[in-house]
Amino acid sequence: MRVLLSNDDGVGAPGIVLLEEITKKFTNDILVVAPNSNMSGTGHSLTLKSPLRLKELDSTHFSVSGTPTDSVVMAMRYLMKEKPDFVFSGVNYDANLADDITYSGTVAAAMEATLFNVPAIAFSQKINKDGSINWDVARTYAPVILAVVMNKFKFANGVFLNINFPSCAVEEVKGIKVTSQGSRAIEDHVIQSMDPRGTPYFWIGPAEYRKNEDDRDVNTDLGAVHSGYVSITPISLNLTAHSELNALGGLFS
Repeated sequence: MRVLLSNDDGVGAPGIVLLEEITKKFTNDILVVAPNSNMSGTGHSLTLKSPLRLKELDSTHFSVSGTPTDSVVMAMRYLMKEKPDFVFSGVNYDANLADDITYSGTVAAAMEATLFNVPAIAFSQKINKDGSINWDVARTYAPVILAVVMNKFKFANGVFLNINFPSCAVEEVKGIKVTSQGSRAIEDHVIQSMDPRGTPYFWIGPAEYRKNEDDRDVNTDLGAVHSGYVSITPISLNLTAHSELNALGGLFS
């Protein structure tokens, strides 16, 4: 069994090192292809207006001067003679929940693998409010989930899994929940400041809503993780709003 690993935090990030450690519990046939720097928030973007640089770190580790999507494409189209059996992305530094998955490069790597018809899973570890992180939750629960999913779950076409680990001690985890994607208002802050030459600049930063843990609906990824559960959400690439087809169609019939 061969597994491709990628992420959006960069090829040397602690999360992907952990993910390789976890994956080695199941196979030693692993290829790591990931961005050469942090590409958080790049979403499902491709680099089209500049060339990509591929660097071989060793025979199984490569960096790409582009996005997570670029990394998966380079792995599939250039480095690998055959498709891998699975693609794992992460473990991301902080959760990718609810609407945030549309921005996530970690999730995007899993999306791209899904477009190649390869079973894919995105992993993310929620950070503590002070910015620290406890990787032990992912280290403990990812192997448990993979042992089940890789042997018993059949991935449907166009579907991947988005897994999020809560920010608590391992002994405080309440269990594993299969959830739907949650929702929360997007209110990112735009921060204005001045550079040393007196020219204004702007910085988009995460708003305080990302720290709000009032949502405790354990049927959603957001509420489940806030309540101390590991969340597994099946995500479909088909974004069609089927509920609106008839209403919209009636306007043009």
